[in-house]
Amino acid sequence: MEKKVLIVDDERSIVDILKYNIEKDGTRAVCAYDGLEGLNLARSEDPDVILLDVMLPGMDGFEVCRTLRAEGNNVPIIMITAREDETDKVLGLDLGADDYITKPFSMRELLARVRTNMRRAASMVPQAVPAENGDVFRARDLIIDRTNRTVSRAGREIELTQREYELIKYLAENPGRVMSREELMSAVWQYDYFGDLRAVDVAVRRLREKLEPTPSEPQYVITKRGVGYYFAP
Repeated sequence: MEKKVLIVDDERSIVDILKYNIEKDGTRAVCAYDGLEGLNLARSEDPDVILLDVMLPGMDGFEVCRTLRAEGNNVPIIMITAREDETDKVLGLDLGADDYITKPFSMRELLARVRTNMRRAASMVPQAVPAENGDVFRARDLIIDRTNRTVSRAGREIELTQREYELIKYLAENPGRVMSREELMSAVWQYDYFGDLRAVDVAVRRLREKLEPTPSEPQYVITKRGVGYYFAP
């Protein structure tokens, strides 16, 4: 099936450049020039990745991202921003964006991130076979079904984004081993984050809010101060 990227940006010159390079890279590009149009195309076109500008007329990129996640749409979202405000970057991740890139950016870097997110999304499609015992990880009342890519606690399935699922799966597969943010970024995101590792901290916080009975007193995903995180079996 043909891969598809949705570009949402009100600067037509940037959209044209992105569209040209994405299609040259072998992927179809669909374009929108404001937030509402982008939201509607995200619903109707079923893209594999969304490149979403923050500053949009009408509905901004944050609201588009928030709405899609509230609707249960887990398509990978890469926020594009010209803002240098660190709060904006963290807010995008906190709303459920998978990644962000700041203008001006390297086209080679952006295309690499698009390809990586596409691979991650494709790997999240459940297999149409029953899970074998070896494909189910259990720790106390937590169950990770690696065949169906689901996580449940105390018998209740937990709705996770693909990034959150990959994060808890990787941590759980290495119980008790403290992993640095750099290692988690490489293993889960599958690329270097150019020195900015806040995406890991935001993903851990969001994961705890969904997974832990008391997020401020985590039982599963534990912080090793100054080092990183580990899974407590």
